[in-house]
Amino acid sequence: MDSILQSIEDWFRDLLVSGIMDNISNTFQSVNDQVGAIATEVGTSPADFQPAVYTMISTLSENVIMPIAGIILTFIACYELIQLVISHNNLAHFETWIFWKWIFKTFVAVMLITNTMNITMAVFDVAQHVVTESGGIISDSTAIDDSTLADMEDTLEDMDIGPLLSIYLQSFVVQFLIYILAALIFVIVYARMIEIYLMVSLAPIPFATFGNKEQSMIGQNYLRSLFALGFQGFLIMVCVGIYAVLISTIAFTTDIIGSLWGVMGYTILLAFTLFKTGAVAKGILHAH
Repeated sequence: MDSILQSIEDWFRDLLVSGIMDNISNTFQSVNDQVGAIATEVGTSPADFQPAVYTMISTLSENVIMPIAGIILTFIACYELIQLVISHNNLAHFETWIFWKWIFKTFVAVMLITNTMNITMAVFDVAQHVVTESGGIISDSTAIDDSTLADMEDTLEDMDIGPLLSIYLQSFVVQFLIYILAALIFVIVYARMIEIYLMVSLAPIPFATFGNKEQSMIGQNYLRSLFALGFQGFLIMVCVGIYAVLISTIAFTTDIIGSLWGVMGYTILLAFTLFKTGAVAKGILHAH
């Protein structure tokens, strides 16, 4: 009878150990895949991220928004000419050189609005270069090697049924929560790219305001917002690098439960900091 009970206990222990190892492997695989996807996606330019979406946005910008920007540019150019003419003591002192000044400013404004897409994409090309270079420096991975998993399995095999059952249930909960956080991280990264597409679609309108000193604040703030979105990718890479370093400091073999919940806590921290990267980038560049 004792041998039968021992066999059942050993079978149940092996079943729990196998289940725990599957949960742990799936958890860390999900985390590592999602973190790796972040590094790849934030380093992709808007034109390469979703070429079909970029083509649609570019077409809408050039065919729908550009005519409106042209009307705004015409109004601003006329307003600027009036301001130049009456600025010298209400026509009491009049100089013809102001017309050359107006022609030059209008020419620059027209060139800016004509090359709107090229300028906006140049901003993200610069940001992409920075993200790519940072990716070469931030090389830490959140993956766990096979030797660590083998040591964890040996530790589990020496435990009793009660602690194993507790670890199994907690590992299942952590795995489920990690999947939710992975989906949340996916949403954060894709939401940034959608925001970029939305900003690019209306680019001609703020670019049309550069012909006047007063109205050009709209265009300047728009450019700062573009740079903030671009360099948000760099801040995301910094968050990923910090997360990878924190994960590497966890001792997975000595305290398995503490390690699992430690990974859970660091992943929550990663999601929170990813949410904050947009506000931090806008705050640094003073973009509203």
